Amino acid sequence: MEWEGCTPQETIELAVPEESMDTAEFEMLEAEPLEPMDISYASQNPFSSDTSSYLYQIMPRILKIIPGIMKLLKHFNWTWIGIITSDDDSLTFVRILKERIEQNGACIEFIEIFSQINPLSDERVVQINENIKKSSTNVIVGLFNREDFRGIILREKLQKIPGKVWILISEMDYQVIYLWKGGYKNSTLLVSRVKKNIPNFLKFIREVKPIMFPNEFTADLWWTALCKKNCPQSIKRSCRFEGQIRLYPCDNAHFANSYYIYNAVYALAHALRDMLFSGSGQTTAWNGDRRTLSDYLPWKLHRYLKNVHFKNVLGEDIFFDENGDLPMEYSITNLIFLPNGTVKPEIVGSYKPYAAPGKDFTINENMIVWEAAFTQTPPESRCSQSCAPGHRKLTKEGKPVCCYDCIPCPSGEISNETDMDNCMKCPEDKWPNEKRDVCVPKFISFLSHEEPLGIILTLISIFFILITAVLLGIFIKYHDTPIVRSNNRNLSYILLVSLMLCFLCSLIFIGHPDEVTCVFRQTAFGIIFSISLSTVLAKTITVVMAFQATKPGSKLRKWMGSRVSYSIIFSCSLLQVLICLVWLGTATPFPHQNIHSEIGTILIECNEGSAIAFYCVLGYLGFLAGISFIVAFLARNLPGSFNEAKHITFSMLMFCSVWVSFIPTYLSTRGKYMVAVEIFAILASSSGILGCIFIPKCHIILLRPDRNNRKYMKQNSEANRCIFRKGK
Repeated sequence: MEWEGCTPQETIELAVPEESMDTAEFEMLEAEPLEPMDISYASQNPFSSDTSSYLYQIMPRILKIIPGIMKLLKHFNWTWIGIITSDDDSLTFVRILKERIEQNGACIEFIEIFSQINPLSDERVVQINENIKKSSTNVIVGLFNREDFRGIILREKLQKIPGKVWILISEMDYQVIYLWKGGYKNSTLLVSRVKKNIPNFLKFIREVKPIMFPNEFTADLWWTALCKKNCPQSIKRSCRFEGQIRLYPCDNAHFANSYYIYNAVYALAHALRDMLFSGSGQTTAWNGDRRTLSDYLPWKLHRYLKNVHFKNVLGEDIFFDENGDLPMEYSITNLIFLPNGTVKPEIVGSYKPYAAPGKDFTINENMIVWEAAFTQTPPESRCSQSCAPGHRKLTKEGKPVCCYDCIPCPSGEISNETDMDNCMKCPEDKWPNEKRDVCVPKFISFLSHEEPLGIILTLISIFFILITAVLLGIFIKYHDTPIVRSNNRNLSYILLVSLMLCFLCSLIFIGHPDEVTCVFRQTAFGIIFSISLSTVLAKTITVVMAFQATKPGSKLRKWMGSRVSYSIIFSCSLLQVLICLVWLGTATPFPHQNIHSEIGTILIECNEGSAIAFYCVLGYLGFLAGISFIVAFLARNLPGSFNEAKHITFSMLMFCSVWVSFIPTYLSTRGKYMVAVEIFAILASSSGILGCIFIPKCHIILLRPDRNNRKYMKQNSEANRCIFRKGK
């Protein structure tokens, strides 16, 4: 009987007489309905995704080539694709291919579908040609069967359109090679099954007599291979069909199917052998020269065919997978169109669906001949140009995802690959470079001793330290002169030493912040400045008390000793010390990396721990300066040649001006410039006190010695003499 689903030339017939079946076998047939079973080298529907447990294909369904097509597109980074096919069962293939393409981030620009049955009108032909010419894609995937080639390839000349890469998928590869020619362009890649030759097959064809095979197909094949006029003389023979017109050339290209037919025959033979040598083979019976096998039923043979596994004459493993397909390879052939009108097929790659990952796909770009119309090789096929590193894709509204604009990465983010959908944020300690394609370490910023600003502030601080030391030396050297003694030389010494320490503490602010420097920066500055301001306040109060003590009956004369001045300095400074101790005990300052204030910079700064404590320290200094300013201002017009009240008034005015302007400036800056502002405030206010109080005295001591004597002193008021006696 003939198995269902096979054409006469594709079917292997098994004679299974019904009379050879026993009762048990008929009962089994009734209990389990028979399914048609095919073993074929070509599927009747090669594009179908349906599988049958009773269908064995030596040539697998062409759907298995889709992963190979995707690898080919991905290898060349082709993301903008066109598809052309007929309206037959290949639409299933197109649907699955479209899904895979979109899943991989590529896009379909167009899908041209033409009728396979109805004749194409001239208008439709022109429309398809125009659509392909106007398309921006450079890669077109074409799915054709044998009927399609005459209706589309030869009639419409699609391949003559310049600037297109054709990826042809067809089981009839020899028709593609010989029908797709005649002035066409290169850049055509044919994806088809690998052709393999069976040893001695051509020898068998040459020696066989066609009379042994009356079948028309066999005679036609024999005539094509051996009898055509352009065949070599060595294989020409007398041909019964020589007068007929044939289309195929004389070579073995169209014998490719013989390999798969061979495997189909041997697969069935091995399955029959396995069944015969199993327990089922014991019911074999003979009927003359013909062997009748009652067990040769499709439902029995199916189990053996499903598990068949053997090596063919080429040493290859032949077996069927879970879908009834034979594992096979596909070749990628570059069709090179020569000037003489012939086609030279050159295999440039392969796809092996069952190979290990990484070894399943190969392609040799150097062997591919690209069309001269392409400006670069391999050609590109994209809806939009690639977004360079440092940019990201922004999809155009209403367009496919492959059509996009390239925009720079936002601040703090990079993209280190082409065509990135999103930019990546840099770690907190890094920042994008200028191109925004690499995260580089952020610039570390602090007021160092090596940079110009740090050097200048250091030199200024040292200069004022030296100036203060010189003034202290002058006052010590001329300690017995009236001008030094009249202004309470001990308080002058304390004030000069404290100012020297103020200049010195400004150096703590320069350099890399650490735990020690952060703790001592503000506290040392606050305590030392409080001593300086307390001393100024003590000198101011001493001037006022000295003037009041000269009035008749004044009781302040007994308070003119040095104890009052020292008590003022100690008590005012002690309160600042207590504030600083509370500050250190509750919220100790610590070094801090500020990564958010400045773009691309890590600011190494001291976190004050408590802003309230910091402003309490500054507020207390302002309070002392304000009291000193008020008292000195009220006493500025008191008589006396050496009255310090005027000088203290100016010094406190300068001090308050500096620190009032310091606060908004300090709050508006960050990093090393914030530190520089505070250093400047310390240096400016300290130098203001130094210059306003001590420079005039040094001027008299060094340049006007005639005014620095007892005679000049006697000419002044009693208040000066009282201060003079106190200065002793």
